Amino acid sequence: MNPISRRATLQLGAGVAAMGFTGQAKGDTDPWPLRPAAYGEVRLSDGPLLAQFRATQAALLQMDEDALLKPFRQKAGLPAPGADFGGWYNPSPDFHPYEDMHGFIPGHSFGQYMSALSRGYAITGDKKTADKVHRMVAGLAPTIRSSFYDGYPLPCYTYDKTSIGLLDAHEFTGDRGALGTLNRALDAALPHFPEKAISKKEAEARPHPNVAFTFDESYTLPENLYLAYQRGAGTRFRAVAAKYLQDDTYFDPLSQGQNVLPGLHAYSHVNALNSAMQAWRVDRSNKHFRAAKNAMNFVLEQSWVTGGWGPDEGFFRPGSGRLGEALASTHNSFETPCGAYGHFKIGRNLISATGDSRWGDSMERVLYNTILGALPLKADGTAFYYADYNDTGAKVYHPYKCNCCSGTIGQVTADYGISSYFVGGRDVFVNLYVPSQFTWTRDGNAVRLTQVTQYPLASDIAITVSTQKPEDFAVSLRIPAWAGPATRITINGRAFPGMVTPGSFCRIQRSWREGDRILLAMDMPVHLEAVDAQHPNRLAVVQGPLALFAVGDRFQAFQRRELTEVKQASPGEAEWRITNEDGTQIFKPYFAIGATQSTRLYQPVPV
Repeated sequence: MNPISRRATLQLGAGVAAMGFTGQAKGDTDPWPLRPAAYGEVRLSDGPLLAQFRATQAALLQMDEDALLKPFRQKAGLPAPGADFGGWYNPSPDFHPYEDMHGFIPGHSFGQYMSALSRGYAITGDKKTADKVHRMVAGLAPTIRSSFYDGYPLPCYTYDKTSIGLLDAHEFTGDRGALGTLNRALDAALPHFPEKAISKKEAEARPHPNVAFTFDESYTLPENLYLAYQRGAGTRFRAVAAKYLQDDTYFDPLSQGQNVLPGLHAYSHVNALNSAMQAWRVDRSNKHFRAAKNAMNFVLEQSWVTGGWGPDEGFFRPGSGRLGEALASTHNSFETPCGAYGHFKIGRNLISATGDSRWGDSMERVLYNTILGALPLKADGTAFYYADYNDTGAKVYHPYKCNCCSGTIGQVTADYGISSYFVGGRDVFVNLYVPSQFTWTRDGNAVRLTQVTQYPLASDIAITVSTQKPEDFAVSLRIPAWAGPATRITINGRAFPGMVTPGSFCRIQRSWREGDRILLAMDMPVHLEAVDAQHPNRLAVVQGPLALFAVGDRFQAFQRRELTEVKQASPGEAEWRITNEDGTQIFKPYFAIGATQSTRLYQPVPV
């Protein structure tokens, strides 16, 4: 226990200032050269991303509000009508980790549901969505008690989720009571936080009732605490944020190029990199910037061909061959909605800070090969959790309702639009190629880019400019590192005269007029990727950004050459085929695979 009063946090804030950090509250200059699009600036058009966003928002809107508030009302001694969700969400006398995880983290995902709905409102302007968020804030406010966390295994984890819900309710729905409730929520939670960010190893060395008490994620707190400071919640949030940066065992060695990821929980430690980026953004800490970049380089080095990472939720020693071994040893290959959410956030932060297209390449892989293929969230809290890359894989729902991924799927699908476009100076950057419209205002003139595409099932991306008057700016298109030499750009039917270089943003500077049209024809070659260096004969088939899964009741044997001969059934169709003497094997991208259908991602080939 480490009680910290408002007065103490204000004193701590003064100490941070005395160390020479400069930073910004809302309205100060942002040091990052780029910014992601705002939620209201992007409209997804018909396609799989919009369908998934709408389905997820619909499930969240259907969630029973009394059931959502029940764990909080019960601990506060208030009337608590409504059914139990069960799963991780409601207290259970049967909770016994790992044997029975019912009752694991009561109420933990409430804030994430509220956050996802708030972002959804910022996108759609749907009044029913805002009204639900306002009722959730109003319902939560009278339940705020420090006693909620008495005997609670993960106080940092759940406060962190609650805080982003309240922050987004304030920022995107204009809820007037959200910041006051957030301050009271911090007062309630702080006495239950450790004195600093502690690792799981440190938690295990301290007395604990059961192993669940070693799972808390104090090292993820700073991201949303810094956001609270930036959004006007108060200076004390910045002070508490700095206190919970996990410098000693994580950011310090990472900043020096030491890979300390092996043995750590995968999603939470990638998510914690967003805390490091906020420390750089607010406190101008170059150390934390270096730590985040170095860590993501280590993550990409041990990622699956899908862009996912962390089999069994862990990182491992480079060169150990553990990725290849996992093809037979586990079905828990990638914590899909949570991992995609954390990856998209750090990808956006790194693009905003560096303008480097490689982070967009990594986001693209994660989008099409993981999260877009997640089974849909249900209103009763049933949610998809693990992608399965086992030699005999399948998509199945997680056995416990209201698991962690039930909270993040709404947030990451709401973030599709803001992940697709960035603005910096007089440039607009197109990061993801998705059917959409992006509208922003330049000197009072509304400029719109409209993307029409079936990418990555087809190679052409058409972008039309709409503007009331000619505007001089640059459109920068991400050219993936895998793009083939036949990749071409035309503007109003004429070839773009500049270089189109894979692994960079291609900048097209001109005076744009109403109806100007860019056509990006992407050369998407087929190539093979080994699961790791220790298993060079376990190969995934890839075309463009798509990892292709073999599907069906049986899996054929292939020669290496045969895998390179995979052919798409027809442009725009989500089916590829290989035919050899054993017959025809069907391959599909992850988002085209149904529940329980047998899959194999990496194909064994003869030595």
